[in-house]
Amino acid sequence: MTTTHSLAAEHLTLGYGDRTVIDSLDLAVPPGRVTAIVGANACGKSTLLRSMSRLLAPRAGRVVLDGKEVHRLPAKELARTLGLLPQAPIAPEGITVADLVGRGRHPHQSVFTRWKDEDDEAVAAALDATDTAALADRAVDELSGGQRQRVWIAMALAQQTDLLLLDEPTTYLDASHQVEVLDLLTDLNRSRGTTVVMVLHDLNLAARYADHLIALAGGRLHAAGTPDEVLTEDTVRTVFGLDSRVIEDPVSGKPLMLPIGRHHVRRPDDARSAAG
Repeated sequence: MTTTHSLAAEHLTLGYGDRTVIDSLDLAVPPGRVTAIVGANACGKSTLLRSMSRLLAPRAGRVVLDGKEVHRLPAKELARTLGLLPQAPIAPEGITVADLVGRGRHPHQSVFTRWKDEDDEAVAAALDATDTAALADRAVDELSGGQRQRVWIAMALAQQTDLLLLDEPTTYLDASHQVEVLDLLTDLNRSRGTTVVMVLHDLNLAARYADHLIALAGGRLHAAGTPDEVLTEDTVRTVFGLDSRVIEDPVSGKPLMLPIGRHHVRRPDDARSAAG
């Protein structure tokens, strides 16, 4: 159960070349919960996730897993606890779906152990959970974007880690599969206690599916808390530069953001005309 694991950033500064993307960030991921990271493009969401998974070394500060710096942990030890689905993963040319998903079991192998029945079971369960079992013998590079995304999620599930980081897991998916994937991650959290941290662009899906929201703005933490605390009209205006109305979602009871643009906004005269 991941309630025994803690993941946090302490005074974290990240960047590329001369550009600083994240500046002196402090945050803690609630263990055993679903967290969504939201913010405008280029605010540092994916950069933060990369550093939390040890793919990007900090310029200053540190990422800490169970009191230990992730960048000092052996890669295989970290991979048995923390899994990552990056934003644009690349599959080896010609690899089949079953073989790719099977690579999620590598952290559980060693030079002294062979593939076991439990590895087959983990791969089969991941394929079934993502509705990709029928694709098992097909080459990954022959699949549609949505199918490939579900296969990558299956590989992450086969890894069976206590913490799972996902960078835009609903990319390329239609509305039905977006909901299926987020339902799947919720099931994983509720049945196994898996801590899920995901970057999402859709604020309303983030508010519906996450227990905890982290809103970034300008490389800094703007707000963190429950969806009711974070998804407000002021936050949307500050973080996204967008006027909106936030109401209660009639389906989930969570906050629902309605954007206000320059067009297609109902005016008081429109209401009077409709009534007349």
